[in-house]
Amino acid sequence: MKHIDRREFMAVLGGAAAVAAAKPIAAVAAAKPIAAAATPAFARGAVELEPILKNARIVRAAKSGKSASFFIDDAIWFLRDLARQRPKSLFDNAFLKPLKEAHDRFGLKLQINLFYRTDFFYGMDEFTLAEVPDAYKAEWQASKDWLRLGFHSLQEFPDYPWVNIDYADVKKLFGMIKGEIDRFAGEGVFTTALVPHWCPMSKDGCRALKDCGIKLMECSVGPRYRYDGDRNRLPYGHALRLENNRKPETAFYWRDSRDAAIMSSVCSYNHISAEQEIATRHSYGYVLDPDTGMAFKHLFNDAPVLNLVDVPTLASDIKKLLDREYLVFSDHEQYFFKDYFAYQPDYMEKVMTMSRMMAENGYRFIFVEDLLS
Repeated sequence: MKHIDRREFMAVLGGAAAVAAAKPIAAVAAAKPIAAAATPAFARGAVELEPILKNARIVRAAKSGKSASFFIDDAIWFLRDLARQRPKSLFDNAFLKPLKEAHDRFGLKLQINLFYRTDFFYGMDEFTLAEVPDAYKAEWQASKDWLRLGFHSLQEFPDYPWVNIDYADVKKLFGMIKGEIDRFAGEGVFTTALVPHWCPMSKDGCRALKDCGIKLMECSVGPRYRYDGDRNRLPYGHALRLENNRKPETAFYWRDSRDAAIMSSVCSYNHISAEQEIATRHSYGYVLDPDTGMAFKHLFNDAPVLNLVDVPTLASDIKKLLDREYLVFSDHEQYFFKDYFAYQPDYMEKVMTMSRMMAENGYRFIFVEDLLS
């Protein structure tokens, strides 16, 4: 698959004019065939769909100054260590200790998004949130001004667990995860901003999450294409995930990512148009959907995903962004652990580098959910 960078992507959308002056959403035509020269190879011959959030409006939070947010996805192993090793302090845990140091030195705030259980992919030694002791509740409570926990998924696999999910299933798992967090960490640690595992969430799922108290969600962005049954359009057997229990809003799109293998990706209801993303990029703006009442914001933007870069690249990328109003950084837990096949020994060095550069350049850390406070 040919790598397409952001410049080529914007050219597909209409070049510099698309960036300088976003077209009204209503001006985008409904389903239409896309010319072969104007679309990535995997989507040639496909039909482009109209934006799914046509009635949404752009809202700007009442914030000022420069801010940054940070979240870590796919987390469960650090809690397994906490439960089994029972250190004297919460922050004697090897994963949490350097995060607290980054907070103490640079004002880092973060949310850690949790799986309910470990995955069979890594063996039969299952661990669930139900096993996390409440012995550290006082420390969780004392730290909730900078450290919060969030909902992510049942477990790491399969990919795209939420793409065609039903209302009842989301509500059930949400209750399981939030219930355990409230039990072992206490009130106020659970965050109302949500990053779904692999991102796509069905409309039923978005409604369930709103009813459960979630206020803002991560979303994907870009042209949507109608899936026509050609399973070669998606990698890793992801077409089968799209087809299973398929909802009307499920489609595929081009993902702007350093990981070229997943540039062809599945999308669902939590998907904004390029125009909506441009209007909210690197700012305190978000997209408010009147149909579900949910706020959507593309959090995986130009700010680096830490596990996809090394320290020099991270520092170089950040320097290019220091004129932006709001930056969101992200990471994934598993790369911290030495027994993970893709272990990164510089994991916490990258967290420190990002935190230090934000502090040195006048950024204050906020939680993603603070956008709606």
